[in-house]
Amino acid sequence: MKITYYGHSCILVEANGVRIIIDPFLSGNPNSGITPEDIQVDAVVLTHGHSDHFGDTIQIAKQNDCPVIAMFELAEYCESQGTKSFGMSIGGSYSFEGFKVKLTQAFHSSSISVGDSWIYAGMPAGVLLTIGDQTFYHAGDTGLFGDMRLIGEMNSIDCAALPIGDVFTMGPEDALLAAQWIRTKSVIPVHYNTFPAIEQDPKDFCDRLRQTGVEGYPLRAGESIDI
Repeated sequence: MKITYYGHSCILVEANGVRIIIDPFLSGNPNSGITPEDIQVDAVVLTHGHSDHFGDTIQIAKQNDCPVIAMFELAEYCESQGTKSFGMSIGGSYSFEGFKVKLTQAFHSSSISVGDSWIYAGMPAGVLLTIGDQTFYHAGDTGLFGDMRLIGEMNSIDCAALPIGDVFTMGPEDALLAAQWIRTKSVIPVHYNTFPAIEQDPKDFCDRLRQTGVEGYPLRAGESIDI
């Protein structure tokens, strides 16, 4: 499984000929290092509807003729904008051709900004993406919560994307604990340094993470790891 980071919370996962992008905030992201036109994928998966995660979803889904997989309300909105969609809800899973998605809890909010209005986008979610015998967990935007222990007990997680920016999500201290609770083998820190309010030192976080026995990867935009 190859995992590429495109800044903020955007992750591209590739394995067994399948390519999935999660939270494709690219064109408005000063740290993405890539344009939506460059993205070739089999599906777009969303954790929630905020613009720094929803990003270029509509363009990418249309140009790839691929589905948007998300919470039901968010998926329905995408379909109203002309994309294919597949709506799910917390705790549900579905096996697509070549990959499986399961949505988990995430403690945050979720809405879509349209002009001066906000559209309810369902609950926020985390994503368990399984391709072959490997599972990647994208926690989405969330605070620390006790059921992360259950996520770790019930799933064998090879790599996780955990937010460390604080203010709107977990900060580094809580993310260190989350990594232990979900029993992951490795972590990619996300949701930091895009805006002044969420500035963090990902290298320091990963150094501290390794002291707990979990590998940490402070990737820069466009960098990848193979797990």
